[in-house]
Amino acid sequence: MNNEFFMQRCIELAKNGAGNVSPNPLVGCVIVNDGKIIGEGWHQKFGMEHAEVNAINSVKDKSQLHNATLFVNLEPCSHQGKTPPCTDLILQHKIKKVVLGMIDPHEKVSGNGIKQLNEFGIETSVGILEDKCRFLNRRFIKFYSKKKPYVLLKWAQSLDGFISPNKNKLSDEEFEKQRHITGKTIQKLVHKWRTEEDAIMIGTNTALIDNPTLNAREWKGKNPTRIVLDRDLRLPINLKLFDHSIPTIVFTEKEKDSSVNLEFIQVIFDDSLISNILDQLYHRNIQSLIVEGGTQLLESFIKSNLWDEAIVFNSPKIIADGVKAPHISGKIILQDEIDGVKMMQYLRN
Repeated sequence: MNNEFFMQRCIELAKNGAGNVSPNPLVGCVIVNDGKIIGEGWHQKFGMEHAEVNAINSVKDKSQLHNATLFVNLEPCSHQGKTPPCTDLILQHKIKKVVLGMIDPHEKVSGNGIKQLNEFGIETSVGILEDKCRFLNRRFIKFYSKKKPYVLLKWAQSLDGFISPNKNKLSDEEFEKQRHITGKTIQKLVHKWRTEEDAIMIGTNTALIDNPTLNAREWKGKNPTRIVLDRDLRLPINLKLFDHSIPTIVFTEKEKDSSVNLEFIQVIFDDSLISNILDQLYHRNIQSLIVEGGTQLLESFIKSNLWDEAIVFNSPKIIADGVKAPHISGKIILQDEIDGVKMMQYLRN
């Protein structure tokens, strides 16, 4: 049996849950009998049935399960959560063998699912396409192993290395024209990514100058929680960020009462700022964070070595004067080109 082929199918199925299952992991499941897929499913939404349940339910002739092999990219859960343990269902249907991509890092599972299956005579095999399975759930793994959200940095820069034009030297009309470094296709892609992350963050200057909405209006899906840093509470309340339409968090040194969908968190803006913010987000069950600017905020994450992944769009556009883009180095895992703009994806070394 081609274990890698069926595990790859699990991974592809699991991706369908992106943006809908956090803080749960992305999981896909395939059930095979006599070399043929007889059932498959994925975890579709947080609080709903897990991948194994959906896959088993999709099998028309349940008698085939006795001699079947169940493939799943993450160890089946063995504890009662919002749904019953998946191991119980596997045992109930007396599935012959379970092939796993990786062990679940969550302390409530972490080997217990395998142990329970083995105790009842079900053969297990672990580590099929493990690197791919770990990459798929890198957010989930970071959250539960390091107790911090997964941090993705993103920015676009001009050919001459600027992230934004100099607003003080341009008319409002010319500034608007120059500040859009990439085009509509990339904007839609970025909005798609926003639906797949729990939160999005910008700094004070970006909020003041760009007045962004920080939603995912160009793509169908959920909006991330908006986060902005405002040390002295100098951002005007009429900014789009403060329209109460999406949960929004403001990190500040000042004391201020929160209101509907607008939370003020008091922190000290010192060398531990970024680490303390990530701790606060962890305790709010925010598993992933995309940081969109500006340069000062991005560099704070880079210098603190508290980032995990970065996506940089390199445009052929010339700005000549403005805000310099951050400098980053890491392992390049992807290079692509979209509408003449080069995209580079990095993982932190």
